[in-house]
Amino acid sequence: MSQHRRALAVTAAVASLALALSACGGGSDSTDGTAEVAANPDFASGSTMARLAKAGKITIGTKFDVPLFGLKGLDGKPAGFDVEIAKIIAGKLGIAADDITWVETPSKVRDEYLAQGKADMITATYTITDDRRTRVTFAGPYYNAGSTLMVKSDNKEIVGPKSLKEPGLKVCTATGAIDAEVMKKYLADPDDQLVQFDVFSKCADALRTGQVDAVTTDSAILLGFVAASKGKFKTVGDTFYDQPFGIGIKKGDVEFCEFVNDVLTESVKDGSYEKAWKKTVGDAAPETPELPALGPCE
Repeated sequence: MSQHRRALAVTAAVASLALALSACGGGSDSTDGTAEVAANPDFASGSTMARLAKAGKITIGTKFDVPLFGLKGLDGKPAGFDVEIAKIIAGKLGIAADDITWVETPSKVRDEYLAQGKADMITATYTITDDRRTRVTFAGPYYNAGSTLMVKSDNKEIVGPKSLKEPGLKVCTATGAIDAEVMKKYLADPDDQLVQFDVFSKCADALRTGQVDAVTTDSAILLGFVAASKGKFKTVGDTFYDQPFGIGIKKGDVEFCEFVNDVLTESVKDGSYEKAWKKTVGDAAPETPELPALGPCE
């Protein structure tokens, strides 16, 4: 199955199941040992890996409002597939989950948090684009999603992005997300029709209350909101823009990027990638996706 079709299948599976997620983001406890912690790992002197391993701690950015991928629970910790991928990488540095400092990184702040050193790396439904590559070095991708639309379940008028040409229809996405630029070409009046909030959960609330007619972002994010809606939301149409999720690190740190890519490759071989998926997204979409072809570190 192609990654494009797999993203559709994942979203469709969630829409049909309409799972009720718990406040901690669904799946099992995020401390059940998905990521093994390396004992006394050895890294080249002066490398980011050596610095982090010596410190025994790492700061990682993720989403706090995206069910199944990065959702902050009542215990104050995020849970989801992005979180588990980050734990696998930290574990290879010899850093346990309890020694990770999690910082919320909504779409609009991800680039600057890396540039300012507020996060050592970011796993936050972070789509790799050519424009972002000018500011960020990306490891991965570790998952391929695709842009789609979410509407209320009783909406029969909106069946895809071309349905949004009608003036007056409102579509919501997050500030700083690639989806805003992608969607503009489908709208009759982007200035009037496009609504943006700092986080996607506010878009879901706006859809629920009728302030907007649709929400757009990648299928991975929307699958969580569909599941959490208890049948009130659905996704419509095919995916219309590929969104490969990457792990953002500071621009130019090629050595760290290559280390992360090696960890991703190894995670498939040792089963931790599959374990992370089944633990977080597996109830909604049982088939574990294939690790995409890794891109260049630059």
